[in-house]
Amino acid sequence: MTRTPLTAPTTLLRLEGGALLAGTLALYGARGGRWPLLAALVLAPDLSMLGYRAGPAVGAVCYNAAHTTLGPLALGAYALLTGRPIPTFLALIWGAHIGLDRALGYGLKYPDGFTATHLGGSTAPHAGAGTFPRRARRESAV
Repeated sequence: MTRTPLTAPTTLLRLEGGALLAGTLALYGARGGRWPLLAALVLAPDLSMLGYRAGPAVGAVCYNAAHTTLGPLALGAYALLTGRPIPTFLALIWGAHIGLDRALGYGLKYPDGFTATHLGGSTAPHAGAGTFPRRARRESAV
């Protein structure tokens, strides 16, 4: 069977991440966001990796909490409801970070360890493309 981008979930998720990055950056600029603020905060969600100091399960919880779109969407909804610009900018920066991570191939973590992700067997952008994470392989064998 021939693979196409539409039959490769990893490729689709990476393209989706790129679209999220582009969309959040466009909105950030259109709303008058200050680029130095974005540059200063765009990597802030990666501080969640400190959770791995307490072990892989705690690390996965911390990392995933900071790397799902639920947080920035909730913060963005709050910003829209209250009309406050700072939460809007923070939500867009947070969303841009998540989009960048996905576009580069960094996925949500399984508790098996830092390299077991929903985008493949490794967090390296080129590794594990088109493969299942270790957790998914184990579950499919049952």
